[in-house]
This record gives sequence, structure tokens and C-alpha cells, in this order.
Amino acid sequence: MTQLKKQRPEFRNINAFTDLTTYRLPPAGWVSILHRVSGLLMFVLMPFIIWMFDKSVSSEISYNYLTSAFVDGVSVYPGWFLKLVALALIWAYLHHFTAGVRHLYMDATHSVTKSFGKSSALATLVIGFGLTAILGAKLFGLY
Repeated sequence: MTQLKKQRPEFRNINAFTDLTTYRLPPAGWVSILHRVSGLLMFVLMPFIIWMFDKSVSSEISYNYLTSAFVDGVSVYPGWFLKLVALALIWAYLHHFTAGVRHLYMDATHSVTKSFGKSSALATLVIGFGLTAILGAKLFGLY
């Protein structure tokens, strides 16, 4: 029997230096990795979240201080940098939320087919990045 079809490479132990350039991760894999990254990002930036929440609800003066921090900056951090950190938090929350809803839906409906995994992963990525772009435009004053 002859083999007419080219055999796809099988990766059992991925070497970070030689195999990662040729390895294609499916969309569901990207969503899974980004779900973990977004959770870690929210955890690491928790002090920034608490600082923003404290400044926004303490008083009107502290709220004005918070809003001016995004323009003038705080200490050695310029305002644009604080906006980028806030945008990273916006992305982390939105992606983590949409990926979590995807996982909950898949668990509740037992939708574990390959085609549904790919389409729901692509929808998760589009929704997460789309909402981030909309809220990022608002954050940077485009509308």
C-alpha cells in the first residue's frame, strides 16, 4: 500500500526552540492560553484595580484626582501609560468573561465537537477584542 497523503508531523514533546515556529495552535488553544493570561493579568494588577476603585468612590475630590491621573499621570507614570494599563485590564476582563461564558455554555450543553470548539473560540476572540476596541476608543477619547 502506498501513501498518497503527506503525513502531518506529530508533536509529542514540543521543544520551545525548534518546534514552536512550526506548531499551529488551534483557535481553542489560543482562547485557553489567553484565558489563563487574562486571569493572571487581573490578579497581578489587582492593586491598580483597588486603587482606581478607591479613588472613584471615596469623594468627589478623589474622583477628580483619578480622572486627572489619566491625563496628567501619577508620580513617574504618565497618563498614557495608565490608560494602557487600564486598557489591558479592560481586555483581560472582557476576554476572561467571554471565555468563561464559552466554557460554561460548553459544559452545560455538552457541546464538545471540534467544529463548535473552533467556531465558539473564534467568536470569543472577536467579541473580546471587539469590545476592547470599543471601550479603548472611549478610554482614549475617540468618541
